[in-house]
Amino acid sequence: MAKAEGPWTMREWELPDYESELPVSEKSNPLTRDIDRASANHVVRLLEASDAEMFQGETGSPYKKLFSDSVIKTMMEVAEKVAHILKGATEGLVVISGCGTSGRLAFLIATHFNRLLTSVNRSPVLAYLIAGDDKALLSSQEAPEDDAHQGMLSLQKLCEGKRRVLFIGVSCGLSAPFVAGQLHLCLQHPETYTPVLLGFNPAAEPIPGCRFTFQSVVQQLEELAVNQRAFLLNPAVGGGSATKILLESVLSAAHEAAHANTHITHTGMLERVREYERAVAATYAQTEVIAGLVESAGQSLLLGGRVCYLGWGSLGAVGLMDASECIPTFGADYEDVRGFISGGYQSLGNKDGPLTSLGPQFSISHADFERLVLHALSDHDTQMELSSKLVLNAVSTGAHVLTGKVYRNHMVDLQVTNTKLYGRATRLLQGLTGRPRAHTRSKVVPLALVCLLIGCSVSEAESLLVRQPVVRDAVEACLTAASTQA
Repeated sequence: MAKAEGPWTMREWELPDYESELPVSEKSNPLTRDIDRASANHVVRLLEASDAEMFQGETGSPYKKLFSDSVIKTMMEVAEKVAHILKGATEGLVVISGCGTSGRLAFLIATHFNRLLTSVNRSPVLAYLIAGDDKALLSSQEAPEDDAHQGMLSLQKLCEGKRRVLFIGVSCGLSAPFVAGQLHLCLQHPETYTPVLLGFNPAAEPIPGCRFTFQSVVQQLEELAVNQRAFLLNPAVGGGSATKILLESVLSAAHEAAHANTHITHTGMLERVREYERAVAATYAQTEVIAGLVESAGQSLLLGGRVCYLGWGSLGAVGLMDASECIPTFGADYEDVRGFISGGYQSLGNKDGPLTSLGPQFSISHADFERLVLHALSDHDTQMELSSKLVLNAVSTGAHVLTGKVYRNHMVDLQVTNTKLYGRATRLLQGLTGRPRAHTRSKVVPLALVCLLIGCSVSEAESLLVRQPVVRDAVEACLTAASTQA
């Protein structure tokens, strides 16, 4: 596979103003524009640079960062609300809800803090919701993200009998109708719900079966935020990692305030975020080690092998979540990257309990690994016990980059399974080819991209990608050959 780590030059078929038309959460990061041609070491360094952007200070940009004064202030205000509920646990509930990655983080964070509460003889007061229910923790369930009505019903059922509910809806791109419906419900019942929204760039597209859009919901939240009857956390950074940092900082501050009688201060909240900044720096101090894992994982996948994460407790759960992300993000098979946790579902602690009856991909214990995987391992397989979300993200992302699942820094082999992903796929094809927006869900994005860029048939594109799986290399080789013949 050809490697190139230098600057990338825009080709004539790509729209120069493409990125300016995209919402912030859909824009590609200029830092990683050449990641599809990077070596394993360079992939890790690019990811390090991207993660470091979360902690940058104000630079004149209109977008907020984690250290922005307004973000820290809102985190303090939300922490005060959580602490108030923690002090009267029998009456209140804190609900964290999201779709896909956001929903998995809601699960991880809620279950972690409930265990923390029970360890000090306090009643659990956190709950999670995820579109598609618990099976979405381990497999792609994007279609339920589009169901605003189901989002409302699930929140109503969970909160039945509660007098006070702090609802935290997480949607990084503010495009999930499931979460929009829940926020709409909160706005209709202010006597019970205090809504918090974590995300950026609200979508204005109509939501099927609803009279509201995500944008109209955000506008109502902004009006209520003036009197602290609603809260918006909207730094334009980091996705899943930033979500984890924000929520854990808020909840840990609230826990300490409620049970140790401390005050929630600006300095204290800043220090909590700085602790995560130091953790990120410590992780990437091991770049050479991580790059070796990325290279091994990439080679395993290229040779038809697999990558397995084995872990314990919350770290095992992080491995499960990372593995589940690879299917919709990179078009991977569930066997390509799998996670296993000691103790299985008992250790995982999900509310629906064991899901093994749903299929082999829901077998997650170490015993399942021994029974289903260990005997079939070959020299092309990689087993890793990892303890960091950043490392796992680097490994799974880097491995799929090395296997040609990325064009420039666009994850083009995504599965088009709901409205958001359909929009993302058609915008990619339009922006990268200069052609009119597509109106079909039937073509896999890499095939459609190659067909549009070089004007070939689907079967010809399939053959080309078999010979050269890196999309950019396949396109440029074909165009170079055509210009030479001309």
